[in-house]
Amino acid sequence: MTTVTGLQRISIVIPARNEAGALRVLLPELINLAGGAEILVINDGSTDATVEVCNAYPIRVVSHLYPMGNGAAIKTGARAATGEILIFMDADGQHKPEDIPALLEKFEEGYDMVVGARQSGSHAGAHRAVANDVFSRLATWMVRQSVEDLTSGFRVVKANKFRKFLYLLPNGFSYPTTITMSFFRAGLSVAYVPIHTPRRASGKSHIQPARDGLRFLLIIFKIGTLYSPLKLFLPMSLSFFFTGFGYYLYTYLTEHRFTNMSALLFITSTLVFLIGLISEQITMLIYKDSEH
Repeated sequence: MTTVTGLQRISIVIPARNEAGALRVLLPELINLAGGAEILVINDGSTDATVEVCNAYPIRVVSHLYPMGNGAAIKTGARAATGEILIFMDADGQHKPEDIPALLEKFEEGYDMVVGARQSGSHAGAHRAVANDVFSRLATWMVRQSVEDLTSGFRVVKANKFRKFLYLLPNGFSYPTTITMSFFRAGLSVAYVPIHTPRRASGKSHIQPARDGLRFLLIIFKIGTLYSPLKLFLPMSLSFFFTGFGYYLYTYLTEHRFTNMSALLFITSTLVFLIGLISEQITMLIYKDSEH
């Protein structure tokens, strides 16, 4: 296995919840590849032997008293890490340590963040692959840059840049979406390296489609409001306007009158547009201190 150089300034952050089985495989491989780096496992209130497994290796463990969520574990790890460069990877065995050199090689070209982009066949289910593709296409349209994988949690990033956006990250899932859009919004550079992720080594996913389906749907709106709200609100405003205009033409030609419904649609169009303008100004204020 290829080893990694310059490890003294690198911290590898691994959020883990009930991943003892996968960590037994992952940690030895990671230590063999990057033993000189700081390896930090964030135990998110595990009830299995996660802590015991971690304590058997020369790594750091930071534990939450109860499950707080993947995003909360990421934030805890980012605060506790001492390295100038942060590598985030999952504990379930889907992110392979041997991909780290390729990510770091791309990162050394001068990017602020490099993301492992999962290739075809890497997702746990067809519904996740489709959802990720929809999110990535929407993000590409929003930022006018190629976003190959919006929801990948395998990434290398400059620690000082990442910490500027901790207050925006959710405690649950979708932190990759938030941090990716935040970097683009702040004018920071992002690159992608193709990777292949196998099935989970052990345990089960903490994402439940029935419970989290609405949350993932809301990600679509969050993408818009994080980057450029007007890009989301303007099409909605125009749809109300042209619907109202079309209905007005219909009622004028058939009944020779201007109806309350047409008025309501025109007013709604105006209000949505004004809300978009206000949201755009708020977004600019949020990111005003994040420019590099």
